[in-house]
Amino acid sequence: MSVDLIGYISSDISLLGSLFVVGLMGSGHCIGMCGGIVAALGSNRPSLQLLIGYNLGRLLSYSIAGAMAAALVIGVAGERYQQLIPILRTVAGTMIVLMGLYIAGWWRVLTRLEQAGQLIWRRIQPLLLRLGKPDSATKAVAAGMLWGWLPCGLVYSALSQALVSHSAVAGALSMLAFGLGTLPAMLAGGWFSARLARWLQSIALRRLMGICLVALGLFMIWQVQQVGHHH
Repeated sequence: MSVDLIGYISSDISLLGSLFVVGLMGSGHCIGMCGGIVAALGSNRPSLQLLIGYNLGRLLSYSIAGAMAAALVIGVAGERYQQLIPILRTVAGTMIVLMGLYIAGWWRVLTRLEQAGQLIWRRIQPLLLRLGKPDSATKAVAAGMLWGWLPCGLVYSALSQALVSHSAVAGALSMLAFGLGTLPAMLAGGWFSARLARWLQSIALRRLMGICLVALGLFMIWQVQQVGHHH
């Protein structure tokens, strides 16, 4: 096994933790994007059962998307997949940097990616409308699974990390780790305190989290360069 491949596999140990951190730091953005579901669930403070059901569905969709993304890249690349890992990791790090700039409000280039995602969302949104008010746990899970495909630069940035997973299962776990990172803020903002939700979306905090994401993305890119130099 080549030295650079050993380095990349060993670095995967921190991938789940990194994606959890990405979700945690971007969770204020999540509340802004998905906050409308709280009203759809019934009130300013929906039942905890419905809120958990919605978030469970959202995490399921993220996991499915991660598995699909990883399987697609591995299938298309074939035997060349290992050779593409440095490029994929560099792209993934760059996406995290761009997401940090987006969250901080300094450069919203990822809105173009979100606009492209509207092509898929236009096909899914009618299903959400047909589902109606999610007034049961089952409907809440279904609504969450549909809302999980809402165009979101943060999700796309996390998906870029799933591309460097070595299997569909690893891709699903990567996106699950990201989703779990967003979970505390989504539950807290939807159930415990609207004031907390507003604080998570404050300009100062968004800029701080944006800076952290930029630093994380640059570190990821630096890791790729270090492994390449070692090889």
